Amino acid sequence: MALTREMPHGMFWPLLVFFCIWASDAGAYFVGKAIGRTKLWPSISPNKTVEGALGGLVIALLVALIFAIIWPDWIGYGTALSVALAAAVAGQLGDLIQSAYKRLRGVKDSGNLLPGHGGVLDRTDSWLIVFPLVHLLGLI
Repeated sequence: MALTREMPHGMFWPLLVFFCIWASDAGAYFVGKAIGRTKLWPSISPNKTVEGALGGLVIALLVALIFAIIWPDWIGYGTALSVALAAAVAGQLGDLIQSAYKRLRGVKDSGNLLPGHGGVLDRTDSWLIVFPLVHLLGLI
């Protein structure tokens, strides 16, 4: 993340990545609650649905397109959509990995610093995977 912050245009790239992660998380939650029927991986995370995952992906793509529309000199549509795709897929994968870890260990939360939120690792599981991935893929 520190490397991302030091790139040209300062906070643009970290904000793009964070906004795509947050959009994916929120989109997956709300779309999943509204129309989710098909369980994504019930033995790992019984409340996650395929519809929610796809909804999160679509919302992340829309957010990235907004970034590309507002800052066309800094990011093209293809790059924006690629970052959103990586952030949504890897972010949801990070969340599933964290859920699998907790199930394996037989715990509900990975810590008690943030009661009711599953612990600090639940708040960071997405971006711990997404930031290195977007750099490794050369998307930013």
